[in-house]
Amino acid sequence: MKYILVNKPYEVLTQFTDEAGRATLKDFVPVPGIYPVGRLDYDSEGLVLLTDDKKLQHRLSDPKFKVEKTYWVQVEGVPADEALTRLRLGVQIKGGKTTPAKVRLLEGDPDVWERSTPIRFRKNVPTTWLEIKIAQGMNRQVRRMTAAVGYPTLRLIRPEIGPLSIGSLQPGEWRELTPEEVEQLQSIAKGSSGSDGSGVRTKGFGTAGKGRRSSGKGGFRKQIN
Repeated sequence: MKYILVNKPYEVLTQFTDEAGRATLKDFVPVPGIYPVGRLDYDSEGLVLLTDDKKLQHRLSDPKFKVEKTYWVQVEGVPADEALTRLRLGVQIKGGKTTPAKVRLLEGDPDVWERSTPIRFRKNVPTTWLEIKIAQGMNRQVRRMTAAVGYPTLRLIRPEIGPLSIGSLQPGEWRELTPEEVEQLQSIAKGSSGSDGSGVRTKGFGTAGKGRRSSGKGGFRKQIN
């Protein structure tokens, strides 16, 4: 079985083919027969798990197993406490009401790469980074959540899926999972244990397991706002 993590760049589809000729994972991961577990939007960045283990793929994609995903979200404005409380309790969006989320303000900007296309700033309007952890997977959920409380998302990065961390992977780079990581995922899929993501590093990325990397483009620099 194959188990691979890739740092999906901005404006890349979480699939391996596209009739419109847009960039896909095939442009970065030359491994046949693997498929993404879940999805990450075209205009979002970060961690995607790829595998040919169909049973694991199905179980990890099933909301009942509550695999927590962590997002770093740059929003327009400075969210009030009331808005953060609403996100934590759940908000009504297209598709239904979101389940309670773990939400907190990050102290300063996370140490991330510069996006290939800079975000558009509004003059005299500050931006804020949030960390949002959810186990749901509704379409464009995080973006709709922040918009519902009045703070549009400008940039969205997923640094963690359950116990898996993006580590030092740059945009377009990938690596194979370690045997220990595979064991953790299989344990989660059996419903016997999981990770609450409590080990997330918000000041930068941790060390990833060793593995092959692509020659993916993109620097690993702190974003300059």
